[in-house]
Amino acid sequence: MVIAPPRDAEDTGRRRVTGRPRLVAGLLVGLLFLLLACAASLAFGAESVPPGKVVTALTDYDPTDRDQLVVRHLRLPRTLSGLLVGAALGLAGTVMQGVARNPLADPGMLGINAGAALFVVIGIGWLGLSSFSGYVWCGFVGALLAALLVYGVSAVGREGATPVKLALAGATTTAALGSITGALVLSDTDTFDQYRFWQVGTLSRTADIVGQAAPFILVGAVGALLSGRFLNTLALGEDMARTLGQRVGLVRAMGALSVVLLCGSATALCGPIVFVGLVVPHMVRALTGSDYRWVLPYAAVVAPALLLTADVIGRLVARPSEIQVGIVTALLGSVPFILLVRRWKTAEL
Repeated sequence: MVIAPPRDAEDTGRRRVTGRPRLVAGLLVGLLFLLLACAASLAFGAESVPPGKVVTALTDYDPTDRDQLVVRHLRLPRTLSGLLVGAALGLAGTVMQGVARNPLADPGMLGINAGAALFVVIGIGWLGLSSFSGYVWCGFVGALLAALLVYGVSAVGREGATPVKLALAGATTTAALGSITGALVLSDTDTFDQYRFWQVGTLSRTADIVGQAAPFILVGAVGALLSGRFLNTLALGEDMARTLGQRVGLVRAMGALSVVLLCGSATALCGPIVFVGLVVPHMVRALTGSDYRWVLPYAAVVAPALLLTADVIGRLVARPSEIQVGIVTALLGSVPFILLVRRWKTAEL
């Protein structure tokens, strides 16, 4: 595609000035939506808690008050989990699509979900782990090793890790690891019973487990947010990126490391939550355009807001029980994604 040059520098400057305030305003609106989603996550559930008690639970906690106890020890860790996991999936999906130059890239593409799932099963069946704190570490190691395997296989050859080779290696690794996981689970009833609660995807975690995953997610988020300029250059094509002095292999490796930290920790913490990392980057590009310096911050705000909203919906539609957020995102994410693809032609990055 050939892009016609602007008529003059003044016209280009004017468009940048008018565009930036709009993008900043949109980001502030997204932050407001995220704040409202957090408030709803703290207030709504099997039993609603009045807004006054929610504020009191955060500022002047009284452990003898049942509502404040629920907010402080159940819903606050769950909300923090949604913030971290949502931001991680949104950023990881954006980086993956930019690095692989593939609009359908998601946490499953590099085998991250499959690797995390396999090592969680190994931890349950062979190591006797029964707490989610153990699952976090097993899932993280599995995601890391799976991503390294995919990148190592795709990097073999003169051309290195091209987008097509990454996709093929990821699909093959995912299928192979999924088969091994299925065989292990089906051969052990006790392992299956524990694994299925992690596999469904939920934000309901304790504060200490969230705290274990938080450092990895924060480090990965910083790396992802700093990669916007490099992803913009890579989007021009590998030859052009090399002409501009970019080390394409190093950029891909750093992007993969950020994705492993983000997706590996998020998947290990809450299970494989689908569609967030796939849909959110496309939604954001419809608002910001293709500049990754804006796409990444938007994704870090929009993704947790949508994830927390889906979690609140899952709590409200099945009171006094609930539908896990992994199921809600799968149900609600497919239709908007199809509409986005048809309307905005998001197959073009």
